[in-house]
Amino acid sequence: MPNLGALREEYLRGGLSRENLNENPIEQFSTWFQQALDAEIAEPNAMTLATVDPENRPWQRTVLLKAYDEHGFVFYTNYESRKAKHLLTNPHASILFPWVTLERQVIINGIVEKVSTAESLKYFVSRPFSSRLGAWVSQQSSVISSRSLLEAKLQELKNKFKDGDVPLPSFWGGYRIKPTDIEFWQGGAGRVHDRFLYSKASNGNWEIDRLAP
Repeated sequence: MPNLGALREEYLRGGLSRENLNENPIEQFSTWFQQALDAEIAEPNAMTLATVDPENRPWQRTVLLKAYDEHGFVFYTNYESRKAKHLLTNPHASILFPWVTLERQVIINGIVEKVSTAESLKYFVSRPFSSRLGAWVSQQSSVISSRSLLEAKLQELKNKFKDGDVPLPSFWGGYRIKPTDIEFWQGGAGRVHDRFLYSKASNGNWEIDRLAP
């Protein structure tokens, strides 16, 4: 077994100060996201999504951010998936962007709601043909006996929609995480990291606090 205690990286890329923070966390996120794009990080929009099931057990998985603005952060999935069932009973969720290369992470907590059908359709038609078929193929999170069943279903759908006109499935669409808290984390030397938490106040304004590392 490898000596995991010896795995250690020193974070020396630079700190994060209150003076350099944007008063608006969405604008701050946009700045960091652009820097992640500029750094050519693999899948910069990949985020860990945490939900809680009816037994209060947390679950995590990686999904892709497909849009964000002042209203929240959007991802798409099967409405019959495990995560969707969790959100039906508990609409609270947390997402994390692990931009390790930049020695950064962003954690966003909030309330989740479905996006409109029109918004889901607009995104769905922008997807490649194979991705649109993929939304139809899988009853996400259900138990299947073999991969061959998926491949047979995929071929059936290719034949059915060979003209390229794939309709939006009624069981597929987007969710928007409306943030209540956003934390920006920047690695620091000697594990003295910089952490700033934006919390939405009752008046709708954002309050900013520095957190101990």
